[in-house]
Formats: sequence, structure tokens, C-alpha cells
Amino acid sequence: MAAPNQSTIATVLDHVDAHLAASRANLFDLLRIKSISAQPAHAADCVKAAEWWRAQLSGLGFEASVRPTAGHPVVVAQHAGPADYKGPHVLFYGHYDVQPVDPLSLWHSDPFDPQLVDGPRGKRYVARGAVDDKGQTLMFLEALRGWRTAGGGIPARITVLIEGEEEVGSINLDPFLREHKADLVADVALISDTGMWDVETPAITTRLRGMTYAEVTLKAANRDLHSGLYGGSALNPINALTKILGALQDENGRIQLPGFYDKVSPVSNSQRAQWDALGFDEAAFLGGIGLSSPVGERGYSALERLWARPTADINGIWGGYTGAGSKTVIASEASAKVSFRLVPNQDPDAVMEQFKQFVLDRLPAGATATFADFARAPGIEVNVDSPYVRAALAALGDEYGRPALLMGSGGSIPVVTSLRSILGVDSLLMGFGLDDDQVHSPNEKFEEACFHHGIRSHVRLLAKFAGG
Repeated sequence: MAAPNQSTIATVLDHVDAHLAASRANLFDLLRIKSISAQPAHAADCVKAAEWWRAQLSGLGFEASVRPTAGHPVVVAQHAGPADYKGPHVLFYGHYDVQPVDPLSLWHSDPFDPQLVDGPRGKRYVARGAVDDKGQTLMFLEALRGWRTAGGGIPARITVLIEGEEEVGSINLDPFLREHKADLVADVALISDTGMWDVETPAITTRLRGMTYAEVTLKAANRDLHSGLYGGSALNPINALTKILGALQDENGRIQLPGFYDKVSPVSNSQRAQWDALGFDEAAFLGGIGLSSPVGERGYSALERLWARPTADINGIWGGYTGAGSKTVIASEASAKVSFRLVPNQDPDAVMEQFKQFVLDRLPAGATATFADFARAPGIEVNVDSPYVRAALAALGDEYGRPALLMGSGGSIPVVTSLRSILGVDSLLMGFGLDDDQVHSPNEKFEEACFHHGIRSHVRLLAKFAGG
């Protein structure tokens, strides 16, 4: 098969346009599967979703299998591509699992009965997993289908890896990658689980923040105490914990862990100028969630704070009596979950030790502290000069008729670290989500325009990889 020419690419794109309703139907079939990885009651649904993927890929000529892990299964599929193919071996990664739907009462429709509804930007799909990540993975699948049906065959060498535990931390993925490393050899990993700048402006995500996520528990008395009998004498661990955590940041939003900023590099002047030119409206960004005043580290622009500066946040705190009515108790213990979003070069392990020491240095007499560790992942910065990023920028520019942006993300995608450290593969993050897609929330949605352009963009990217 020769490298695809412009006529062949146009034929495939026309096929995608003509069969958008069929692509939507395929997506809706997958969205109906209740593959909630966090809930044991849906383990069979996770298997069903994996089998759905295996069948779809097998139907496109892939050698596909569902492989067990200690948790939910992984789908691996291989396609050799044309015999004369000289482009990169592409590893496409996605996940079939979704978040729980709670609170169900806030959904406008059954979260697993996908709806095609009108929105301000045209049609949109509403269902759990619509954008995270079923809709985004289906774009690649439908691009493959378009090439096989209308383009003379799949034009690239491709391995597909679809896991079922991304929403619970991919706890069994690293062992799987190590065990099956020989089956996952590739030149670049392609991931669609990120976003665009806006519905008309595509983007490649080149920065991801990492994370250290910990739980701390302070213990004092050997039982809960009557606050009238013991108040004024006995240590209250809730008071102690809130005082310690309240000291995590100073009045300028600067995190007070010793050594926390030692490896944080400033953004270059050229990068700052690019971000400033985007015209990000922080007031509108916050207004959409009912807020009006920004917080965070002073002296930095909004996008710097969101993409290139580390953070510390208390994600949950509890202790004592929290039920209805009153119960005047001094609790024997108090706990909190604390996350640190990290930037490239920060060491997640070092930050965990810094946090422990910060707490222990402020621990009052009579209290003890214990810690639990839930996640550690470094920040990632992608080489923007790689041929794969250049190919994606060209494909997106062709599709949207405007240059694609290079943007950061405040979130974390731990698999990017795993693919780099275990397989030695860097990732290309070409996503099509929007800020208002309500990811992980009730009424999650995906704009049909993003889904449609996403399929077409993947068609174009595969052609770039094949030399077209």
C-alpha cells in the first residue's frame, strides 16, 4: 500500500461525514455498558466493555484479545499495517471504565441511556463516559473504520491498549505493562483523554502536573471525650490538625513545605508570551462555577498557576460527630486527605517526605500522626519539537483551518509516566474535550462537533504517519 494521497484522504473523510450517525450509534452502544470500575457490582460490566472492544477491533482486522489482570481486564490488539510501511509504530491508549454516577438525582436522564440533545453549540451526547473516555477513544476507532472501509486499509502499524481501571488509579496497569512489554513495543503513544482550547481551537497538551496524594490521621486520647468534662484540659486532635493544615500556605499562597520549590523551574519568557496571547478570561472561567475571585500563588498569571505552578489542597477532612443535631464530643482522632499537584522535576517521593516532616514538626505533645499514601506521579513535559507533535499540529491545522495550540493541563494522567518509565515511549496528547463537559459530574456530555472533528483529525494524523 503506497502512502495515502490527498484524494484517498478526502475519500476517507467523506466516508466519515456520511457515516457520522453510525459512529454515534457505535458510541451509544458502548455508553450503555455500566463499566464503573470502582464498584464491584459492575465487574461483569467491565468485562462486557472489554469484550466489546475486542470484537470491534477484531472486526477491523486486528489480532485482539482480552487479557486478565488482578482487577479488570485489559484489551490488547495489533495491526501490522501495510507491508511497506515506514512510519512510526503507534500505541493507542484509552480506558473503557467510567466514574460512578452519584448523585443520581442530579442527572436529567439515565446516565447509561445516552441522549442526543440540543446545546448552544449544536448537538451533544449526554451519558456517563461520553467524553471521559469512551467518546474520545471511539474517535480513533471510527477513524480506523473509515480507513479500512474507504481508504484501502489501515495505513499504519498500530497497537491498541484499552484498560479498565483508569478511574481507580490504574492500580494493575504497571504490572501488566512490565509483564507484556514485548507486546507493547512502539515509537509513540497516542492518547485522547485531554482537551481543546475551545470548540473551534484544537490543542496538543504538552504539560501535565503530577501528584502526591496523602492521608494524615492525628490521634490523641484513647476514646472520644465529653467536651464539658474535658474541654480546656484534653488535646483536641481536630483543632490540632486544622491548625497544622492551615499553615500549609502563607498569605501569598506559597506552600510552606521545606524544599518544596527547590526543583520548580520558572516558565520561559517565550512560553509566558504564548500563554498571555491566548487571552484566557479567568473571570469567566471562575464565573462558570459560581466564583468571582481567584486564589493561588501571587505574582503569576492564571495559566501559569493552572499549568506550571504546584499546589496544595485539602481534599477532605473529618473527625468527631458529623450527624444531625448536636453531640458535644472531643474526638479521639481526626483525619484529612491532602493532594499536591506537582510540576516537572519535582520528586513526588520527596514531597511526601516533606509533608510528613511538616506535620511531625508541628505535632503537639500528646498526639501521634500516621500517614497513608494514595498516589505519586511526577509532572510531565512533552518535547514539542518531536516529529509526532509536528505531525499532530499539521493534522489539526488541516482539519480546523487554524493553528493548533500547545497548552498545559493542571490535571494528571499517570499512564503517561508509566508508558515512559516502563515502555520507554513518549506520549502524544491530542484530545477533544471542553472545560464545560462536566467530567466526573452529573450530566457529563460530549459535543458532537468535537466527536466529528476528532474522528477526522485522527484520519488525517494516520495519513501523516503514513507519509501522506
